[in-house]
Amino acid sequence: MSRTIKVPSGSLAALTMGNPDNPAIVMVPGATGSKEDFLLMMPDLADAGYFVLSYDLAGQYESAAAGPENLMPPRKHYDYQLFVDDLVAVLETAAASPAHVVAYSFAAIIAQLAYAQRPELFRSLTLQSCPPEPGQSFRGVSRIGRFSSWVNGRIGAALLIWSIRSGRFVHVPKGRRRFVNFRFRFTRRQSVRDIYTLMQDAPDLRETLAEASLPKFVAVGEHDLWPLRLHRLFAQAIRARIGVYRGGHSPCETSPHQFSRDLIALYAKADEPA
Repeated sequence: MSRTIKVPSGSLAALTMGNPDNPAIVMVPGATGSKEDFLLMMPDLADAGYFVLSYDLAGQYESAAAGPENLMPPRKHYDYQLFVDDLVAVLETAAASPAHVVAYSFAAIIAQLAYAQRPELFRSLTLQSCPPEPGQSFRGVSRIGRFSSWVNGRIGAALLIWSIRSGRFVHVPKGRRRFVNFRFRFTRRQSVRDIYTLMQDAPDLRETLAEASLPKFVAVGEHDLWPLRLHRLFAQAIRARIGVYRGGHSPCETSPHQFSRDLIALYAKADEPA
């Protein structure tokens, strides 16, 4: 079911599946992505007894009108707090709290920040293809990492979009490429530029997550943008389980049923009575 959610930055387009009275799973796509990135997983999760919600980030696809100019007071750029406040609003108003949160790539940084500020809203935290190092998070990316420190947001965003359109560095499943290119017609370039700049200074929340008692899971493709070694070190640092799936940066699309199976097992333990 399609719906719209009011958040501080405007209105976000969302998809839901399952009974709203069931435990909630909120799935957050990354930069240049959209709620449809989780479509192959949502039926499995809903059939397992969960209410599943996914939404487009502010500035992305059908949430393109949401942005910093809508804040009170208005701001000039998309920043970390904008995305955090939007996620908190979704968790507070669109699903039963606390919720299981699955956050993809850039959104995994946002989910960590949101957890640090509002841990009571989280039942579990899954970080899919999360940038595994703080600071200049692109530095570990193969082939392009060495250029990332001196590339500004405008050039970085153009390179990111080109890499997705061309399939050179970010592999898009063949059946999805037309849709991925279509949604670029709507996504605001400013949002991609600002996100690229934000990812050049990712916060270090490893200690906070390591101390968190909720279930934590790191999901990654065996051929992700970042080396698997870095993802393993990150999972170890935050004391999380790690699942490695066939494919690249998008286990939600290339290994959806295996990924869903592992989430359902994780949630079964999290939902056990104390």
